[in-house]
Amino acid sequence: MVITADTAPVTRPSDHLAVDLDGVVKSFGTVTAVNGITLQIRPGEVVALLGPNGAGKTSTIDMVLGLSAPTAGQVRVYGRRPRDAVALGLVSAVMQTGGLLKDYTVEETVKLTATLFGRGGGTVDEALERAGISDIRRRLVGKCSGGQQQRLRFAMALVPNPELLILDEPTTGMDVGGRHDFWTAIREDARSGRTVIFATHYLEEADAYADRVVFVRRGEVVADGTAAEVKALASGRTVRATLPGADQAALRALAGVDSVEVRGDTVVVHARDADAVARYLLTRTDARDLEITSRNLEQAFLALTADDATDNGSSR
Repeated sequence: MVITADTAPVTRPSDHLAVDLDGVVKSFGTVTAVNGITLQIRPGEVVALLGPNGAGKTSTIDMVLGLSAPTAGQVRVYGRRPRDAVALGLVSAVMQTGGLLKDYTVEETVKLTATLFGRGGGTVDEALERAGISDIRRRLVGKCSGGQQQRLRFAMALVPNPELLILDEPTTGMDVGGRHDFWTAIREDARSGRTVIFATHYLEEADAYADRVVFVRRGEVVADGTAAEVKALASGRTVRATLPGADQAALRALAGVDSVEVRGDTVVVHARDADAVARYLLTRTDARDLEITSRNLEQAFLALTADDATDNGSSR
């Protein structure tokens, strides 16, 4: 599905936040999907919204798009009610499925979008070029691969030239080259002032391309910051070394050790005090090729969004 505006876009006042959520709650009967989220996103930021299924991401995005109203709290998009921002052409959204007519060509689909929603926006050629699908403009949509169809949705969303672009799993079905080209285009857009919010299961994309990473769990923000800041919230580091016949019991007995894994001649130790583990390995064993690394974003995600995780708060 592609959500676009139905009237001419207007200039965004530079002194407004792109998205401003203030104590937002969304309940469905006895179920609270969003539980008091406060989140501010500045113009030009690229923000990854991450969380397990059922965390409240979709409900939050629906409120930003004006598709539903908060039970409590306030949502503003460029200082306006979300529905008004969409109507003024400030917002486009690209979802994973739907919104495509398979008997139309790629170019015809984008032209149709421009006719319906592109008043004052970019041209069809510009949108096709930005999405990297100019070379398949005459191909029937039904003959396009999943990645090509996702790029088509991106082109459709670009036609109104929105200030805020919301993407749901934007690179699903794309090959490695396609994903790289897509994110290069997104970063160029951000440098020109466009704001991007995206949800993805490719955590390496969030790590590489997002200015900010926001983790949501049970309808609450549990981490908000740069990828490095969020990874730091998940305490601990990993010590890896070559050590045939490693004494796992001795390693587990060290203070601050969370887990010990042996993979052939390699021992991997996850610990809150990695320096102590390294000292032990270097002075008490024959370990070699030792390296210490911080947790990656996937490990931080698992640690901060697990059901038994304690709230770490926001880093912002």
